[in-house]
Amino acid sequence: MDPIAIIEKYYKPTSEVHKILMSHSLDVTDMALRIAARRSDLNLDVQFIEEAAMVHDIGICKTYAPDLHCDGDYPYICHGYLGSEMMQAEGYPRHALVCERHTGTGLSLSYIIEQDLPVPHREMLPISLEEQVICFADKFFSKTHLGEERNVKQARRKLEKYGEETIARFDKWAEMFL
Repeated sequence: MDPIAIIEKYYKPTSEVHKILMSHSLDVTDMALRIAARRSDLNLDVQFIEEAAMVHDIGICKTYAPDLHCDGDYPYICHGYLGSEMMQAEGYPRHALVCERHTGTGLSLSYIIEQDLPVPHREMLPISLEEQVICFADKFFSKTHLGEERNVKQARRKLEKYGEETIARFDKWAEMFL
């Protein structure tokens, strides 16, 4: 699988959104691979992590996010499941799960319903260790402050507004992956 070729199928390489997506995705990929190297005892699928981390945010082009130069029709919260649909169409169902399950620390069905989120009503929580590593690494990088890596305290603080369930997953991953 060539993640760059798939990204460039949906994003013009000279566009600002391509620059943002690539910078963010490379940062997330680098951190996820560092975690995988540090935790070799977990026998993580490193090639999959590298590919899936690069495409985890592919769905942003279908959302309306002016700060990211995205002029799609959907709210930004939808980028995960939209990216999942894109990766399914490309023939990569395992990569699609990473797209769908990486938002926040994942979205539980109860949280989706409770918050009345405009996403499909199903569990969207990272299950495999590879999904968890990518989701965790993603929390350290913003698409609006490219190249800046948050520390654990900063990443955790950004998640506090999403509730105890979210923080509990992040804390578990911090203990497991750092």
